[in-house]
Amino acid sequence: MYTKEHKLNTGLTLETIDKMKLEIDKWMTNISDKDAEQIVNRTSLRAGIHDYALLEYVKGRVKVREAENFLTLPVVKTGKSSETLTEEQVRERIVPELASFIRQKLDELSPALFNCPFTFNGKFRTREGDVNVRILEYVDETKKKQLLKGISFYIVDKLEAGKNPTKPVETFFLSKHLLDERLFPDLDAAHIISIFEKIQYVNKENKHLTEHRRYLIGALRNWLENHWLPCYFENMGTQWQKEFKKKGDARIENTEQGPIELVIYAATLILKYEPSHIRDKGVDILNCAIELGSDRAKRMTKEGSGTFAKEDISFCDELVKCTANDVFAEVNIAIKQEKEESYARALRFLTRLLSLGFHKSYQIKLKSGVRQWLRIKGLAKSGTHHFFANALEYPNLHPLLEEYARAAMESFEWYTDTEGEKNCMPGSYAVFGLGLADQTYFPLVEEYMAMVDEEHQSVQNDFTVAFAEWQGVNAETIPTLVKCMLHSTDSMKLKIKTDMENERHLMLLLNQVRDLQDYEVEHIVYLIWGGPDKLKKIAAKTKGNRGKWLTELAQAASRG
Repeated sequence: MYTKEHKLNTGLTLETIDKMKLEIDKWMTNISDKDAEQIVNRTSLRAGIHDYALLEYVKGRVKVREAENFLTLPVVKTGKSSETLTEEQVRERIVPELASFIRQKLDELSPALFNCPFTFNGKFRTREGDVNVRILEYVDETKKKQLLKGISFYIVDKLEAGKNPTKPVETFFLSKHLLDERLFPDLDAAHIISIFEKIQYVNKENKHLTEHRRYLIGALRNWLENHWLPCYFENMGTQWQKEFKKKGDARIENTEQGPIELVIYAATLILKYEPSHIRDKGVDILNCAIELGSDRAKRMTKEGSGTFAKEDISFCDELVKCTANDVFAEVNIAIKQEKEESYARALRFLTRLLSLGFHKSYQIKLKSGVRQWLRIKGLAKSGTHHFFANALEYPNLHPLLEEYARAAMESFEWYTDTEGEKNCMPGSYAVFGLGLADQTYFPLVEEYMAMVDEEHQSVQNDFTVAFAEWQGVNAETIPTLVKCMLHSTDSMKLKIKTDMENERHLMLLLNQVRDLQDYEVEHIVYLIWGGPDKLKKIAAKTKGNRGKWLTELAQAASRG
């Protein structure tokens, strides 16, 4: 009979395995405190809470934690060590024992605690080095059938027949499921792409569109890096900085259809929507497809997706050369002669391109001998900014710039050569330049401000400050200034307090804010005077109509 101390093999005791089981039991007890069923029942796209768990063993120490599925990552060889465990003991003795124990524990706990499938991995330090191994992949067939039914119903009801925006959390789960070969062994690339496009379509006017795209791209990158790429490429880099090199005998039977379609689609989304420091990954993915013989990927890097007719994405004459690539979401403009007509032709090209469906989240790469910038501090000095600043120097082009701006403006889209606080909704530079140039375009500025998503961009602050400086505070500008302030953030430094305390200006401001919500009036008061309390103090010291109107404004800004 074996005892706790009996050697199963050299360096392995029953006590070692029992210690691992104890830590697994502790982890499962800890997570079982959650109200799992209530959480899971929020959406039919979720079968459980936990996807993965990892047991780590190093020199007698055992730790269990949640961790991503790492088994497709390269194993780092540590060389010979002082560990007594061997790789053979791990694979032949420990893994089967723990797998049986974990399966038993899973059957005892609430099914809602664990996703379908649920994977338990192990990382063991052995004599030979680190050994990564899958201990158990658990699939509850009843839950799997329910999940597949829920996915099918959601696609039909919310996407194919639906017209309303969907929840980002639903996209998070759906995108992961559709790319999970354990749920869908026969990957249907065309079907998945159509669903991902539908998700973006029903959310196109939703402020959460960026979040939806982030989940779609995240699921695609996970599938690429952990499933598709390892089939054909070796990761010569690290877990965090991957560098893929084609395996010597790697080949794919169909270089244009099937999974390769999804690979190219993933690269396209990354190139269009990810920040600039991530977009190189999209290029890398296309290059991998090219290495495997994809003519489409090769063609796309030069010509775009093929969605547009050649004459719609290319224009060249003696004044200007324009070429567009929808895969990289770029328009290259080379000004051959610095003339008004050169910029007119480029503007017509851009406006027509957008009217044909070219994505509004794009950037311009400009070649020009002239370098102008808008008179607005804080804007990114990008190729897109450069082009519109140059074009705005020609007053005769202002109507064309307005036409372009109306075609370009789209909530929750941004020029792709800006990031963070310098994010710009398409049309920004044209609108800003026109707004500073002529009061004819004040209505355009107001339309623009109504479309701004102030949670994701703040360049409207910079414009508003410049607008007040260049156009002044007067009867013509106050209505537009109010619209600008409503869509600016609290961080804006606007120095118009003295101008606004003028009796006539104050009366005009009151008229503008009468129909606003109290929190909107409070925001405007904060930007001008620093808040209602400060305004009340000023009003208390001011006599006559001015004091009366300041008090009325302070009261309108007070909550409750």
